[in-house]
Amino acid sequence: MDTDLQLMRDLTETAGPPGFEMSVQSLMKDRITQLTPEILEDNLGSIVGQHGNTGPRILLAAHMDEVSFMVTHVTNDGFLRIQPLGGWWGHVMLAQRVKILTRKGELTGVIGSKAPHVLSIEERKNVLEISNMFVDIGASSKDEANGFGVEVGDPVVPICPFEVLKNPKMLMAKAWDNRAGCYVALKVLERIQQETLDNTVFCGATVQEEVGLRGAVTLSHKVSPDIAFALDVGVAGDTPGMSHKDGHSKLGGGPLLGFYDSSMIPHLNLRDFVIDIAKEHNIPYQTDIMPGGGTDAGKFHMAHNGVPSMVVSVAARYIHSHVSVVSRDDLDLTVQLLVELVKRLDEETVNHIKGMNRRK
Repeated sequence: MDTDLQLMRDLTETAGPPGFEMSVQSLMKDRITQLTPEILEDNLGSIVGQHGNTGPRILLAAHMDEVSFMVTHVTNDGFLRIQPLGGWWGHVMLAQRVKILTRKGELTGVIGSKAPHVLSIEERKNVLEISNMFVDIGASSKDEANGFGVEVGDPVVPICPFEVLKNPKMLMAKAWDNRAGCYVALKVLERIQQETLDNTVFCGATVQEEVGLRGAVTLSHKVSPDIAFALDVGVAGDTPGMSHKDGHSKLGGGPLLGFYDSSMIPHLNLRDFVIDIAKEHNIPYQTDIMPGGGTDAGKFHMAHNGVPSMVVSVAARYIHSHVSVVSRDDLDLTVQLLVELVKRLDEETVNHIKGMNRRK
């Protein structure tokens, strides 16, 4: 396995529930430290590495947290009730393996529910409510579960190993949302080490995106960027049952440029600049319209007096589940595009972008 694939494995297999990002934050910090001694952290755990110390400040940030759960109750029979940390759909949860991260160590469990054999016909037609699910850790009582180390408030994360599929460009893992963005941020920081840039670049990741874009608020105040890019994943539209109106992006089609989501409309001059750079360097790209979600750019762009921001994403299948699939080509092309962007964002260009948010 090459070093980039190993980095992807390390990122995706490391646990990082919202509010419990310590392990993946430690991994990010270790990787950033290998590239630069200049590191900024906010008090919630968001972290970036800095390259350069002059000119406009350019922020490229993914989010390191993943959709997960929290233990809310231990039943007398030793089963765990959970609540979502981030958006979950009941259909993708049942019979899936999870890890409970306790103070005493990790426990393996499986998400269960009332058996379908005893459900009424009407009940079978509906998505099972998460409140009716539980985690089975093999405990026979509440006392035994507590003896294993389980406490209310413990985080619960999906289990899925990183795997390169038969087509080596297709990569399957948990938490591509958003370890894909973390990988891209680290690779951009690595690629620009040999560059002398007319700006200061900050590459890293935020915490608690999945529960309200919280780390984006604190990190943007810490960095005070002039331009910001949120690095994330978008919904791939290339699977059976998806119509063009649901999404037309595909794996291998290049980075997704966010034209709209529920948290932000990108700054028009910045959007046009990104498109022009992609065309100049013959980097294929796709457009993303996402009315049902938001990203960290929704907070970046409202920091201080306003920050021209844009979302640059990687298409992913099956996000917000235990497993998702991305294309290695898309990861590489996204890194390439962002490197070319930061090389061109000098003071004159940034001032032009900030000058007016409309075409002339």
